[in-house]
Amino acid sequence: MQVSIETTTGLERRMTVGIPAEQVETEVTKRLQEATKTVRLNGFRKGKVPLKVVKQRFGAGVRQEVLGEFMSRSFYDAVQQEDVKPAGQPSIEPKEMAEGKDVEFVATFEVYPEITLGDTSSFEIEKLVAEVQDSDVDNMIDVLRKQQATWTQVDRAAQTDDQVNIDYTGTKDGEEFEGGKAEGQDLVLGSNSMIPGFEDGLVGLKAGDEKVLSLSFPEDYHAEELKGAAVEFAVKVNSVSEQELPELNAEFFSKYGVEGDDEAQFRADVRKNMERELKNAAKSKLKNQVMDKLIEANEVELPKALVAGEIEALRNQMMQQFGGAQPNLDLKSLLPDEMFSEQAERRVALGLIVGEVVKASEIKVDSDRVREMVEELASTYQDPEEVVNYYFNNRELLAGVESVVLEDQVVDHILDGAKVTETNSTYEEVIKPAQSAE
Repeated sequence: MQVSIETTTGLERRMTVGIPAEQVETEVTKRLQEATKTVRLNGFRKGKVPLKVVKQRFGAGVRQEVLGEFMSRSFYDAVQQEDVKPAGQPSIEPKEMAEGKDVEFVATFEVYPEITLGDTSSFEIEKLVAEVQDSDVDNMIDVLRKQQATWTQVDRAAQTDDQVNIDYTGTKDGEEFEGGKAEGQDLVLGSNSMIPGFEDGLVGLKAGDEKVLSLSFPEDYHAEELKGAAVEFAVKVNSVSEQELPELNAEFFSKYGVEGDDEAQFRADVRKNMERELKNAAKSKLKNQVMDKLIEANEVELPKALVAGEIEALRNQMMQQFGGAQPNLDLKSLLPDEMFSEQAERRVALGLIVGEVVKASEIKVDSDRVREMVEELASTYQDPEEVVNYYFNNRELLAGVESVVLEDQVVDHILDGAKVTETNSTYEEVIKPAQSAE
């Protein structure tokens, strides 16, 4: 096998592979001879069809099959021989395929980039430290009660936290705009569901009242034609309802898995779930900081094939969240690559950098931590032992946990050498999404 390889641009490589004709023809003849033993043709007994006839009838198809296998196998033999690491599948272009001549094809592919890790000892990381306070538990129970609340119509002016039922029509320069009209819509005042000023403008109105609200859309509004636009909303209040919270009793507790009228047990369960949430949120923020620092410290050229694969995975993931793709739906038009490119590039970059840290520091996945994570995941189910067994008997699921644990070990490894400052915080601040905290 003859191999030559050249760099075209960046990470792209062009490899020319030559396969001796004798190897191909020998394999083609071998398969045709085997076929003479089993093939059935009119006028011949089974196993008595001459090789010449079999070749005439099936030779082209068999040769095509052999060529495909030889090119695939030769490509992977060649990359091992040349010690290159393809990123993604190659594009293979046949050059010489004629019978009796040496086979030649060209494979174009990208390779993984060479990564020289930056210094991680200078990383400055803030570690948020917080505990779940009794007041946090009280607030969470209020949230749970509001989730189960009922609404009762009242004959008074609307207040913040009331629910109003309204009709409204929005106009811009005197013309109605798309999406600016509704009838019989329920709205909780203070929920910030509408643009700034809308809900505040309804406080103090009673059922039957009408009002025109002069407002402006935010500059960062998603609809281009409404960004920063001055508009008017003509609103009619149909009804005002106040919230009635459920009592803390057995009926309420049962909705959250606590039997009987045991408020202490209910509070203990709520606290336990909040402590788990707090632990995961603090860990996530710490991990995100480390990953951000890794990207800042390591500029990596990204293989386009890996980014494209990640974009496709993110697109499919989003479709699954919305119930799966519908037949004849053009996903690329509905969810274009640009929606996912930034996230995909970050994922690919982190995957390459983290992989290099694992290799350079010889980090091996900790089986004890894998089991601990599986058991923690299983603890929220009714039969934890069954879930644990399911994970350890499903290689794909277990590999996902191992990947997360390995990332966690990389984070711990970097934190060991970084400058970490602990900052006292609160439950609310720690669980707040990063962009909201900013």
